[in-house]
Amino acid sequence: MSEATIDTAPKPGRHRRKWTFPSTYTILACVTLAVWLAAFVIPPGAYDTDAKGHPVAGSYHRLAAAQSFGTRIRDLFLAPVNGLYGIQDGKSGQVAPDVDGSLYGAAAVFLFVLAVGAFITVAFATGALDSGIGRLAYTLRNRSYLLIVGIMVVFAIAGTVEGFAEETLGFYALLVPLTLALGYDRMTAVGAIIAGAGIGVLCSTVNPFATGTASSAAGIAIGDGIVLRLAMLVVLTAVTVAYVVWYARRVKADPEKSWSGWQPGDRDVKADEHEPDPMTRRQVAVLWLVGLTFAFMIFSIIPWGTVINGPDAKPFGWELDWYFPELTALFLVGAIVVGLVGGLGEGKMSENVGKGFSDFVGAGFVIVLARGVTVIMNNTQITSTVLHALEGVVSGTSSAVFAVAVFLVNVPLAFLIPSTSGHATLAMPIMAPLADFAHVPRSLVVTGWQSASGWANLVTPTTAVVTGGIALAKVRYDRYVRFIVPLMAILFVLIGVFLAVAAWIG
Repeated sequence: MSEATIDTAPKPGRHRRKWTFPSTYTILACVTLAVWLAAFVIPPGAYDTDAKGHPVAGSYHRLAAAQSFGTRIRDLFLAPVNGLYGIQDGKSGQVAPDVDGSLYGAAAVFLFVLAVGAFITVAFATGALDSGIGRLAYTLRNRSYLLIVGIMVVFAIAGTVEGFAEETLGFYALLVPLTLALGYDRMTAVGAIIAGAGIGVLCSTVNPFATGTASSAAGIAIGDGIVLRLAMLVVLTAVTVAYVVWYARRVKADPEKSWSGWQPGDRDVKADEHEPDPMTRRQVAVLWLVGLTFAFMIFSIIPWGTVINGPDAKPFGWELDWYFPELTALFLVGAIVVGLVGGLGEGKMSENVGKGFSDFVGAGFVIVLARGVTVIMNNTQITSTVLHALEGVVSGTSSAVFAVAVFLVNVPLAFLIPSTSGHATLAMPIMAPLADFAHVPRSLVVTGWQSASGWANLVTPTTAVVTGGIALAKVRYDRYVRFIVPLMAILFVLIGVFLAVAAWIG
């Protein structure tokens, strides 16, 4: 009896499937499921609150599991819905789509992204942005790194002054084509926007949403500790800009070293060697309208009264205090005005508004999924339990160790609470009194906290700034992580040195 032979040669038409990194949607779905499962292990808890709603140190207590298994299943099932238009009940604090209260979902940000998409798509349809980008790329063809430096410095200033974050989502449609035209890749635009604004928020000086909220909760003035924060802003911004410029020059010299990869047509967009044709009057007018719209957006969202006179100051009479609802309307009206000035006509304008919606809806849905994760954490009431566990880590340490420990323990909290004001309101009343026992100023706790929040939000997949930004730029999350982690490692060391030295000096 002869031995049978086994044919191990690959059959025609059969091949091993190559593993690819999952999409942002899949990553957020996995994060949602992981947080949902973790809530079965982490017990719910809460702190007593004072008249201002701040948690009282030492008042943590466990709560009876208020949610049945069926309710938890429902929360998981409705996470994307709650992430879009979930309402937070004013009494129980629970988020659901069918209760009375205030909007918790990301509907406002979602519509803002769609409105920006419509505005930019209409502007591109006029030909003005293509022509303007071509001329700017030609002008900067021999010193294009200055554009990256300028963008990052401006965004860092906006971040440190007023917490420029989600508002950056409106700039991707402008800056991605421009960086491509200058010979860089999509990651360069992502790095300039996220890291530029992010480092400003990390080193917030008078940002009312971060430093202002935290200082108020800690019982100190917003100006306390500003010298340290200014020093950090200068040094860390310089390091961040240098890192992004290094990467950009590396990619420009050798496109194969791009960490984002190249979309079809990306490398066909290059600055002309010969001066482009002059722009028409319509195109110049459209460019002015686009520039003024973005400038007005920045002006309208800055709380000038609190920035100039402190967190408790009244707003000036000319202050607009706009936010996403008004900004959405601004860009929708702007799309119509740009279309009319650009000579598109009603039919072509309507077509491009719809095209802008469809092109940007994917990025908007990513933001909705990320907000759904925070809804699950809110409804299961596990955040206070995590804070209580971390509170014990920083107690009873030396001043230098305490300062660094405050930074470290707030990193996981930043993942649970991407909102800087929400994170500050929860953590500061607990952390600030501990500074008195460690013999360090409370302002150092504020600086350590906001450094942790800003550092974590450079990569946290539950924040719209990251997930929405990379979706708009069409960059995969794993590739963005590869880009940002070396910079975060450098920043981690520098932040630790700043905090330890400041605690030692006292």
